Amino acid sequence: MKTHFLLPSTVQLLRFHFSLFLMPVYWFALSEPAGIHPPRAILVFVILHLLVYPASNGYNSYMDRDTGSIGGIKRPLQPTRELLYITVLMNAAALVAGCFVSLYFAVGILFYIFASMAYSYRGIRLKKYPVWGYLTVVFFQGAFTFALVYHGCSAPLSLQPPVTAMLLASLLIGGFYPMTQIYQYDADLKDGVETISYRLGYRGTFIYSGILYLIAMLVSGIYFFEASREKAFYILGAGLLPVGLYFLFWARKVWQDPAKADYQHTMRMNTIAATCANFAFIVIFIANRYE
Repeated sequence: MKTHFLLPSTVQLLRFHFSLFLMPVYWFALSEPAGIHPPRAILVFVILHLLVYPASNGYNSYMDRDTGSIGGIKRPLQPTRELLYITVLMNAAALVAGCFVSLYFAVGILFYIFASMAYSYRGIRLKKYPVWGYLTVVFFQGAFTFALVYHGCSAPLSLQPPVTAMLLASLLIGGFYPMTQIYQYDADLKDGVETISYRLGYRGTFIYSGILYLIAMLVSGIYFFEASREKAFYILGAGLLPVGLYFLFWARKVWQDPAKADYQHTMRMNTIAATCANFAFIVIFIANRYE
C-alpha cells in the first residue's frame, strides 16, 4: 500500500509558492537597517515564508473549503483534519524558532498568527467585513511584517523601524490586495464574504489600486530622497514599470469586458507584481550593502 507523509491536499493547500507574493516586504525591510545579522535574517525568512505564511494559507483553506479557484491554485482539493493539525504544528514551530530571534519577535509572530486566524475563523471571520478585513491584511502583511523583519534582521535588534517605510509597505500591500479578490465575487458572496474589491466593483478596484500605487510611489520618493538615496527610488520605479504597464493593459481589457477580470489575468498580474517587486528590493538591498 502506497503511503504519503502528508496528504496531497495538505501539501497543495499550504500553498508554499504563494509566499512569493508576500516576499517583497521581507526584502524591503531587509534592505533598510544599517547593519544586518545574517543568521537571524535567514531564520526570519524561514519562519515567515516556510512556516507562518503557509500555515495561514492552510488554515484559511480549512475554514473556507473552496471549490473554485483560489490564489495560486486553479482546482483546490478539499482539506482534511490533517491540514488543521499541520497548521497548528507549523505555527508552534514558528513561535519556538521566533524565540531564537528575540522575545519581541516571537510575540510579534504570535500577534500575526492570531490576526490571521481571526481573519479566517468562522466564529470571528474578519474577512467577511470588507473594510475591517482589508485593514487587517494591509496592516499585518504590510507595516507590521516590515517592523518584525526590520527588528529581527538588524544587528542591534532595533525597535525603531522607519515609520515612512512601514507606511510604504502597507500602501504596496493595500494596492495589491484588492486585485487578488477581483475574480472571486460570486464564490465569496456564496460564502457570506463581501470583499473590498466587491464593494469597489471591477472598475473601482482598478481605480482604487492605481491611486494607491501612485501614492506609494510618492511616499517612496519622499522616503528615499529625504535619506539621499535617490538611486533606490529609481531602482524601485524601474522595477515596478512592467507592473504598471500590465496593470493598464489589463484595466483596458476589463473596461471593455468585465469577464476579463478572471483567474488567469489575476494570477498573471500577481506574478508580475511579486516578481518585479522582489527583484527591485533585492537590487536595492545589494546596492545598499556594496555601494
